Amino acid sequence: MTSNSTAELDRLLSQALADISAAKDSSAVEQLRVGLLGRQGAVTGQLKLIGAQPPEERKTFGSAVNRVRDQLTEALSERASAVLVAEREAAIKAEQIDVTLPGRAGHSGSLHPVTKTLRRIEQIFTRAGFDIAHGPEIEDDFHNFEALNIPKNHPARAMHDTFYVSDETVLRTHTSPVQIRYLEKHTPPVAVIAPGRVYRCDSDVTHTPMFHQVEGLVVDSDVSFADLKGALVFFLEEFFEQDLPVRFRPSFFPFTEPSAEVDMGCVFCAGEGCRICGHTGWIEVLGCGMVHTEVFRQVGIDNETYTGYAFGLGIERLAMLRYGVDDLRLFFENEVSFLRQFS
Repeated sequence: MTSNSTAELDRLLSQALADISAAKDSSAVEQLRVGLLGRQGAVTGQLKLIGAQPPEERKTFGSAVNRVRDQLTEALSERASAVLVAEREAAIKAEQIDVTLPGRAGHSGSLHPVTKTLRRIEQIFTRAGFDIAHGPEIEDDFHNFEALNIPKNHPARAMHDTFYVSDETVLRTHTSPVQIRYLEKHTPPVAVIAPGRVYRCDSDVTHTPMFHQVEGLVVDSDVSFADLKGALVFFLEEFFEQDLPVRFRPSFFPFTEPSAEVDMGCVFCAGEGCRICGHTGWIEVLGCGMVHTEVFRQVGIDNETYTGYAFGLGIERLAMLRYGVDDLRLFFENEVSFLRQFS
């Protein structure tokens, strides 16, 4: 065997052992195995040179190449085992849980602000002795209009911007029909509120096609406008948790007479005047009045014996005032960052 061949094998062995020792992972070890012992590998190339050696040197050269191959095979196997153990230990360490780390904060759900407002309204009125009644959202013309002193062609019908299902069926424009249905089944005295969804063809920063109302009704043998004022002042102060100036302005509703709009002192500027209240110091919050005698006649109640009052308020409007929201549509867009403010 020539000295050149021996030197070449020695260089190959020395370099290969160094590379194997430096291999960092299983992929690197596998690349070295293919590069040394594969079909086109360096050691395989040396084996192919055995036949090119002089006959008297083939045996010696072949033994030397096989020795190098065996050494590298053993070195590769040992390094592969060592790297595999290291990789497993690293994977186990990476999967360990550090129990001393603080937990990841999760965002829990909460009630929608409109639902919270509705429940608060119901709690206040039930404490005051009111029952809660519900009715259908698809109403007939009689309960939604005629029984409330709004006959066909009455101008007040245009005020409601009604969704008609058919000529005699509508999506209710208020929850007053629930009061009519309640009076048809109950004999006075009654004190009831009717919360629920209502529908009108309207949409802007303060109106949506679907919104929520609470309407209240009290009927007894000796109910006066003073009782109405007392109940509403009590409710507003309880709801906003502060003493508020309240004023009643004459108005018109077909189903009450006399009728009034109710304003309260602005909760944002304490009556000083701001953008929210139009710099008047007052905010309109609801409508009310004494039950019209025609309404009593429609449900068979003697208006000589009984009197009553009714009121209606928008739940979203009160939620806007309570939480300082300036666009009604935010309540219906389901923006998570907005809703999280009410958790």
